[in-house]
Amino acid sequence: MGKPTGFLEFTRELPSKRPSQERVNDYKEFVERYPDEKLNQQSARCMDCGIPFCHNGCPLGNVIPEFNDAVYRKSWKEAYEILSSTNNFPEFTGRICPAPCETACVLGINQPAIAIEEIERHIIEIAFDKGFVKPNKNISRTGKKVAVVGSGPAGLAAAAQLNLAGHSVTVFERDDKPGGLLRYGIPDFKLEKWVVERRVNLIEEEGVVFKCNANVGVDVSISDLLREYNAIVLAGGSTMPRNLNIPGRELKGVYFAMEFLKQQNKRVSNIVFEQDDIVATNKNVVVIGGGDTGSDCVGTSNRHKASSVAQFELLPKPPQQRNNAMPWPTYPMLLKTTSSHEEGCERHWAVSTKAFVGDEQGNLKAIRLMDLEWKIVDDRPAQFVEVPGSEREIPCELALLAMGFLHPQHDGLINELELELDDRGNVRANEKQYQTNISKIFAAGDVRRGQSLVVWAIKEGRDCAQKVDEFLVGHSLLETADGNSIARYL
Repeated sequence: MGKPTGFLEFTRELPSKRPSQERVNDYKEFVERYPDEKLNQQSARCMDCGIPFCHNGCPLGNVIPEFNDAVYRKSWKEAYEILSSTNNFPEFTGRICPAPCETACVLGINQPAIAIEEIERHIIEIAFDKGFVKPNKNISRTGKKVAVVGSGPAGLAAAAQLNLAGHSVTVFERDDKPGGLLRYGIPDFKLEKWVVERRVNLIEEEGVVFKCNANVGVDVSISDLLREYNAIVLAGGSTMPRNLNIPGRELKGVYFAMEFLKQQNKRVSNIVFEQDDIVATNKNVVVIGGGDTGSDCVGTSNRHKASSVAQFELLPKPPQQRNNAMPWPTYPMLLKTTSSHEEGCERHWAVSTKAFVGDEQGNLKAIRLMDLEWKIVDDRPAQFVEVPGSEREIPCELALLAMGFLHPQHDGLINELELELDDRGNVRANEKQYQTNISKIFAAGDVRRGQSLVVWAIKEGRDCAQKVDEFLVGHSLLETADGNSIARYL
């Protein structure tokens, strides 16, 4: 490694952030860059661990010790080439990935892990600054045509890889702009949309065609796609949200989280939308669901200047450190305090939402809830039990349901094709071939595996592209997350 004793000399430090009271007044990203000295120190912490478990923790199999060493030596082009050999979009993962690589870091056994995610973000931004990131226009074409349905991270990764293999790729996106959840879902203060547009423009320059406002199965005929293309990749999202069917669900003021977040993305981009405004200004907001989507609702509500923001979680409050149930290097379920929580949020753990309470005009005015406890009753497996006498109401004029997603939308494309589904309602396509029950149709990302992370979507898009390439020409030189390729540095 660049500095064998670095992990003994330096501790983990993250880049500074703009103060909470300042950043809640806009929708700009607020995490600064490391000064040169700090970036050098953080990369120096990567130890000569022998077996880098971070490779296994990262779904993409990023070659982390090697790019850390290149960063320490300030060999920026080398660092970029190593990173981009396994990850098509490090500018996305470097901003919004929960960094499972860091929880598998060997140094994390008894010290804070390497700041891998931040180093990754710095590598790609420095590469853009220095002009290393350029479209590859010297691609030999195979004459094969591939349609990719969905332009989220899985679709973009599959399209980029298939284009690199020489196939002519067209991406169909039902929204007005490409990017999927990256554009409409993740708040701008976590991922500004110029970052997405920069990458989409690069992919377009390389030869990929994007067709937006093109809802396959609705205003684009699936029969036409089956006839015109040699292969089709389904890369849509897991878009059907989990509902909360309790009394008062019909009240005005109860919405799914993505309705709220997508509207705000459009406001920031000055895009007109037809739906009624969903705003948190001067309201008591309750976010039901403790995951990242819920956290995004918290941060957005604070920027709307909500009167108060609370977040409900069904599960008990998790521990702050690993315990015997989650040993290293497994991914630990620890208490996560996000930047949005830092900006202001009252968090409620182990609570059950019993009813939405409305006024005479049908507007939400309160939420009724009860406390829960995790108990073993009559020697049965542990389960949630409501705490007697804990029922109460809290004021609420805006409730946002952020409890995850069930499966992709079945109406339209999936039903029309009569695709086989798994037990959870996702498109059935095994992880070895990514092939559905229709031989020329493949599936990758959330449409196949269910709601997951951006890094998993990129991994699936890359791996699926390799299988499509093999299907079309009989072999493939494309790189996959397990490293099975002779073209690692294409």
